[in-house]
Amino acid sequence: MPHGIEISGESCRGCVNCIKACPTEAMRVIRGRLKIIAERCIACGECFRICRHRAISLKESEWASIADDRSMLLVTDPALCTQFSWPPDPGILEDILRDIGFDPVFDDTALAFDLAAMAQARSIEGDDTRELPMISTYCPSVVRLVQIRFPELIPNLSPVESPLETSIDLWRTRHNRYDVPSALVAPCPARIAMVNKPVGREASSIDHVVSTARVAKEILSRNYAPSREQAIPKANSRWVNWSASGGEAVHVRLFENRPLKTLAVSGMRSVIGILQDIELRRLKGVDFIEARVCDMGCIGGIANAESSFLSRLKVENYGFDRDMTFRRGLYTP
Repeated sequence: MPHGIEISGESCRGCVNCIKACPTEAMRVIRGRLKIIAERCIACGECFRICRHRAISLKESEWASIADDRSMLLVTDPALCTQFSWPPDPGILEDILRDIGFDPVFDDTALAFDLAAMAQARSIEGDDTRELPMISTYCPSVVRLVQIRFPELIPNLSPVESPLETSIDLWRTRHNRYDVPSALVAPCPARIAMVNKPVGREASSIDHVVSTARVAKEILSRNYAPSREQAIPKANSRWVNWSASGGEAVHVRLFENRPLKTLAVSGMRSVIGILQDIELRRLKGVDFIEARVCDMGCIGGIANAESSFLSRLKVENYGFDRDMTFRRGLYTP
């Protein structure tokens, strides 16, 4: 699995803190040089967090080539909406990205997240043979962690495709255009790895990936100040809730036909702990687990620009639309 990070041998001081931090023992010293064992790497970024010498960096696409391509479709992780001083409404960000020259697929993204939440609720309720609790596959690092350290829990993994991948698939199907390049704005190396080598599909629908911090820097350098009209919330901003821990679980419950018991867990130690509890059959009566290896959810990703605490505050204070009426004509299969 391409890891989404790379090592600079010149900067490495041999402190081995990254080896100690790795939850899957993917970091090794081979012939005196630090190496990543691709088969064991879950792209969680714990090594990046702990390295004081900046010997580990993100392996993202070249920003200049993405910015210069005016035909580029842009799908953004919800965390991007929380990186600025203005409210985290996707409508504001959509206007800004279009002004820069991108074509953000926000309508399809909103629909894809609704479909993902609905599909998970239906999968839990409609299959009596399914192993419960169902474990969300939205965090690629959690999927890889289960595969490597908790293989007995693979049947518990959600069968639902990532809504970020689905966003591009929906756009291309609607427009019947499959040759338009696309890029993902990612808050973590796990999302970078998702594009380079996705789990569960032969190839990603997304062509390039760039960090949230890089795009946020570009936006902030232009000194945008949203107008009062732009600050009026647009329809369906539910998907932005997925940026913070608990947002996906709330979204899934909105589609329940019976009361669903959900649990949201974030942070590497907490995720490993809950997976151990599931493996030992100590967790009873829970239907769905939303697990994120980053503290506080995707807003805690290492590729973000904003403090995760400030991002969380914005999400909690913003009144997101929870009307479950789909906009007619948005997508016709």
